[in-house]
Amino acid sequence: MPKGRPTLPIEQKQRRGTMRPDRLPNGLPELEIVNEAETPQPLSELGNSGFDFWQKVFETGGRWVSHKTDITLVQIVAEQIDERESLRASVMAENGSRERSGLRELEKAIVSNLSLLGFTPSDRSRLGVAEVKAESKLEELRRKKAEKESHYFPAG
Repeated sequence: MPKGRPTLPIEQKQRRGTMRPDRLPNGLPELEIVNEAETPQPLSELGNSGFDFWQKVFETGGRWVSHKTDITLVQIVAEQIDERESLRASVMAENGSRERSGLRELEKAIVSNLSLLGFTPSDRSRLGVAEVKAESKLEELRRKKAEKESHYFPAG
């Protein structure tokens, strides 16, 4: 079993600027970071919720979601979101347990696909695109302690 820290994904090394082509595994091409300016058109017609999702993915996930290779999965999730909306309306109107069970299964599939696309906090962290807090809890405590000490013991 290997010891030490796990290796970073190639994408994360490339984003940081620390990736070395000579250390790529044999046969793996150098990966490109996606930075396409225009939002692609959906592959087929979407409802309002699905289209809103489509737009958000390519606006917020544009750094890591490929307009070429991930577009089919984004289309599937957008369609699932449209389906969820209509199924949820049906469940609320009829309150059927069979439809409710189907809705929960569909929601699980959506979350799974969102994870594949890197739209969950743990997946963004794994991809190296997690949002960074301005100040960690430890830094906040240290700052507050320093403020208290400076209040009681003013410099001068």
